Amino acid sequence: MTRYVFATLTAAASIAAFAGTALAQPPAPAPMQTPNPSYATVAMEIDVNRPAAEVWKRVGKYCDIAEWLRIPTCTITGKDGEIGAIRSVASEILVGRTDLSYTYTQPVREGRPYNLYHGTLEARPVTATTSKLVYTLIFDNSMLPDEAARERDKAQRTAAFTTALENMKILAEGGTLPPAPPRGGRQ
Repeated sequence: MTRYVFATLTAAASIAAFAGTALAQPPAPAPMQTPNPSYATVAMEIDVNRPAAEVWKRVGKYCDIAEWLRIPTCTITGKDGEIGAIRSVASEILVGRTDLSYTYTQPVREGRPYNLYHGTLEARPVTATTSKLVYTLIFDNSMLPDEAARERDKAQRTAAFTTALENMKILAEGGTLPPAPPRGGRQ
């Protein structure tokens, strides 16, 4: 009988200990660096008179950005096209890709709040002979002083990437871009 009571008490204590562990709350997450983020998205698209695979072959390599964004250069650290590759444009890191898309992010910068900036470029099939280029950005603009500044920032990004999409369309459809305008007011 003593053995039975001991075994029962031992089993009950084990169950109680297990239940206490199973029901314990996980620790609360650490506070966010930006306690009140304001996530903005910019979603743009443009129709292209070429099949998606041809469009992607022409404008979808990770450093093709230099041509269609009209910047002087782009180089790759790591293996081009593989997750983790870094392009010299803002040190952007390739974080996702499919056969017809990629997603990138920008790294955290010392002395600046992290804005969670991510961009996705995709060539999406529409028909056997047409497609659309879809460019989506998401970022936190809560560090800007007010709603007017956030709207200006979003409008500037939209204008820059709309021009980039128009340039990609020209290139994907077999055209050439005119000479780039002067940068930064230089003549």
